[in-house]
Order: sequence, then C-alpha cells, then structure tokens
Amino acid sequence: MVDLTTNYLGLKLKHPVVPSASPLSDNLDKIKRLEDAGASAIVMYSLFEEQIVGESHLLDHYLSYGAESFAEALDYFPEMDSYNIGPNAYLDLLRRAKESVQIPIIGSLNGVSTGGWVEYARMIQEAGADALELNIYYIPTDPALTSAEVEQMYLDVVHDVKASISIPLAIKVGPFFSSFANMAMRLAKAGADSLVIFNRFYQPDFDLERLEVTPNLTLSSSWELRLPLRWVSILYGRVSVDLAITRGVHSYEDVLKGVMAGANVTMMTSELLRNGVQRMGLVVQEMAQWLEDHEYHSLAQARGSMSQKNVAEPAAFERANYMKVLQSWKYDPTGVLLR
Repeated sequence: MVDLTTNYLGLKLKHPVVPSASPLSDNLDKIKRLEDAGASAIVMYSLFEEQIVGESHLLDHYLSYGAESFAEALDYFPEMDSYNIGPNAYLDLLRRAKESVQIPIIGSLNGVSTGGWVEYARMIQEAGADALELNIYYIPTDPALTSAEVEQMYLDVVHDVKASISIPLAIKVGPFFSSFANMAMRLAKAGADSLVIFNRFYQPDFDLERLEVTPNLTLSSSWELRLPLRWVSILYGRVSVDLAITRGVHSYEDVLKGVMAGANVTMMTSELLRNGVQRMGLVVQEMAQWLEDHEYHSLAQARGSMSQKNVAEPAAFERANYMKVLQSWKYDPTGVLLR
C-alpha cells in the first residue's frame, strides 16, 4: 500500500487533502462530518478582524484606507452580530472541536492589521489549536500607499503574531507582489512556518438595473490551479517554509500536481461545496491508485519531482517559455485555428 502521509506545520497527516477555511467548518456537526469524510486536518472557519474590532473598538489605521473615507462604504460590511460567529463563540467551537475529533485543527484569522490579532492568536492557541493560519486579505487602494509600506505591513503582522504564540504559523497571501519570491523569503524570515498559496480575492459585480455594486462569489475551477502551481514549483527547495496550495484543487490529478510541484498539502473547498464532503474520500482513493499504478511507494517520493529545481526544462516556469507558448497556436491565412 502506498504511504500517503505528509508533514505540514509540524503535524504528521495521513494524506495531503485538507479542507480550507470555509462554512464547512462553522459548527461542530460539520467538523465531525469532515473528519468522517476522511479529512487529514481541518482549517477552521475564519475569525474576521472586523469581528474582533467590533468587540474591542480598536481599528488599525491601515484598515481605514478606502473604507472610512466615505460613510456609505461601511454598508458593504455585514452586521457582525449576525455574520459568522463572534470571537467568544469561535473560541468555544474550537475547544469543542478539539475535544470531539482526532485530527489536527488549525485556527484561522482573517484581516490586515495587528489590532486584536495578537491577543486572539494567543487565545486560539490556548483553546487548543494545533496551528494558526493568518489569512491576510488586503486590497491597497490609496495611491499614496507604497508597495514597500504594504509589504512592511504584512511583515509586521507576521512578526507580531509569531512572537505571541508557540504553535506553528501559516500565512495565506495573494500573488500581487512585484517580487513574490523575495516576499516569500521575507515572510519566512519574519516567522512564517508555511505559505498558503494563494488567497482568492473576490471581485464585485455591477447590477445594471439597480446601478449598484454587488458581491459576487464564484467557486473555483481546476484551471485556477496553474498560478499557485507555478509559484510552489519555483519556491520549493528555495524558501525554508512548508507550502500549501489552496486554489483550484478539485481532483486527484490536481492534488498530485500540487504535491509534485512541492506542496506539503493541497486545500480543497469549492469541490466539497459543489459535490459534498464525501468527495474528499474518493479523491484520496484515486490519488492512491494512481501512485500505485505508477509504482510509487510513497507520496514523499513524488513531492517536488516537478518543481523548477528538478525538471529538465526549468525555464518553462519563466519568461523563456512565453514565446514558445504563443507559437503553439497556429492559424491559416483565413484566421481559422489549426491547432
């Protein structure tokens, strides 16, 4: 039998498929169902900074960029009393989850500023979390705010939270840095034990009849795997952190690609929301069968085998492959696609 175990954030997991932070873990019954469906660990539903701020009346000045400038901008936030669960209820759910399931539970904080994060990071640890994931979700919209300031804000948050806890710390970020490889290295030096690649920044839509900006949530698809796949492949073996892919993971092929790129785990949510949590067990079975059919003895044997440092054509991850890709599409003189 193929050994599917993997190590992530100092935890030995039975396989690399982990449900990411989502409504799938917002109550104890759902958490138990995820364990029964075969989850190797669970990232808890996020506790949002706005909820912490609403309780403590603290707000870091970064959060005010673009939001406090106009009173109506505040209407975009839901009423925090009815949204998700509050800080105290979150900590209680985490405690009960740790008492009720045998798999690791990873707490999750979502926000942008230090504010109450340090305090609640410590509380999440005290509630029994095996590790903590910080989901730094920030869209800088002030033209006067420089990229250096944004990067330093990330590093300060990581440094401050890491200094307040002893459990492993994962940082979930987006790809929008001018030099992501450098930023990854700096996050590791600031205290990140893992990078979770990448956050999905949800895009608003326009309602043309009501002339309103409306929230729009679109579940991911497998084609979105390519961006995190590329960066995990590049970072593997170069930055001293664990790596997790959390976008576009829907099938056993997606999981295997992520592992071969160098990921310790691949995180899945959209697929489970569409097809039910039982889908996870089937993905794990299919992955094991593929590895056995291709004569792998363990998942570790496959990990990083397709990373930039290990493939025959490392330039495929860089600009050198750009022209080759464009030239792969051929048209006849009338404009008909020949490929």
